[in-house]
This record gives sequence, C-alpha cells and structure tokens, in this order.
Amino acid sequence: MAMRTGNPTLSERAFSGTRAAAGEEPMTLQGTVQKTAILLLLVVAASCVTWAQLRVNPAYALRWSMIWAVAGFVVAMVTVFKKSWAPVTAPIYAVAEGLMLGVLSSLFELQYPGVVIQAVGLTFGTLAALLVAYRSGLVKATQNFRLGVMAATGGICILYLVDIVMAFFGHRVPMIHESGWLGIGFSAFVVVIAALNLVLDFDFIEQASQSGQAKYMEWYAGFGLLVTLVWLYLEILRLLSKLNRRR
Repeated sequence: MAMRTGNPTLSERAFSGTRAAAGEEPMTLQGTVQKTAILLLLVVAASCVTWAQLRVNPAYALRWSMIWAVAGFVVAMVTVFKKSWAPVTAPIYAVAEGLMLGVLSSLFELQYPGVVIQAVGLTFGTLAALLVAYRSGLVKATQNFRLGVMAATGGICILYLVDIVMAFFGHRVPMIHESGWLGIGFSAFVVVIAALNLVLDFDFIEQASQSGQAKYMEWYAGFGLLVTLVWLYLEILRLLSKLNRRR
C-alpha cells in the first residue's frame, strides 16, 4: 500500500508496524470520523475559554498563549513518536491548540471585526466541499497530484523556516507578511495547498482504515487531520487579514 501525503504526521511510515493484533478490533473509517469530531469539539471549546479570557485579562491570556503553543508542539511530537498514546495525547493536543487559537483569533477579531467567523466558515466549508468532492470521485489523489502537493508543501515549509531565521536578524520575507498583491497572492496559494493536503489526508486515512490498523490509530489519524485543519484555518485568517488591510 503506497500512501503519501504532505502532512508529516500522516506520512507513509506513520502506519508502519501499527496493525491490529489477531483478535483485536481494527481501525475503521467511521471510528476515525467520530474521533476527529471529538477533537474538533475540544478545539472549539478550548478556544472559547481563551477568547473570553483575553477580553477579561489580556496580559494573562497573551502570556500563556505561547506556553500553550509550545505545549501543543511538544504533545504533537510525543504523539508522532508514540502513536499508541494517541487516545490520550491527541485530545491534549486539541485542547492546547484550541487555547492558543482562541487568543490568536481574538486578536485578529479585535483588529478586523467579523474576520474570525469568516475564517471558521471558510475552513469548515472547504473541509466539507473537498470531502464531498473526494467521496464522489471528482477529486482523486493520483500519484502526480500527491507529488505536486507534497513538493509545494515542502517549499512553503522551507520558506517559513527561512522567515523565522531571518526574524532573528531583524528581517522578514516580505510576501509572507505584507498586504500587497504579491502577499495576497502568496497567501491565497498557501491556502490552496493547505486545502489540497486535506484530499491527501482523506485518501491516506481511507487506505489506512482498509489495511487493518490498530484501533488507537483512529485517534492518531484524527490528530493528523486536525494538524492540517489548524494550518488551513491560520492561513485563511492570514489571507483575510491582508484583504482587510487593503480596504
């Protein structure tokens, strides 16, 4: 089974050595959908907490937002290397990301009223549209499609890393942050690539659910899909903020 995706948490090696033992209940597609829904609910619930907290105590919320971001990254790494812990670590990751996203979303909302509901709507709308397109066969994860999306995703990651390194020397990659047409075009391109990664994730999860993976991999697959959704939401939020700055 050749499974490729631009999402590093759902790489081909992610499902290596994780098959269900004889007599154990295997991973199912329905189970993965249920686990993903639970993780999304945790993200939304946690984000509501910090959204409200930022309005009450901005300094407290901002101070802790970085801690939640780091905690989410650490838990994500633990989940990647200890997949059998996913039933515990995936919900913790969802809560940490939700707490961080609540602060970021509230900050964007303060600057551009209405932008968060637009970003949320576009994120879930994109998820639903691509899922329907994938299930109906309108969009297929062919080999060339996979390679193209993976290459574009890798290029974006490298550019973001360069931007982080440049930030230490007082410089940034202009098109990532500026609201000119080049910056808007770049953000639109990144949104498209993030969205196309969902198609690869759908295909990867469907194939994995048919290969007899262990039951805990439902939580891991949901975690992997959540990683892509968080990325997509943040990129849509960035794009909308750039468009608002041009008004």
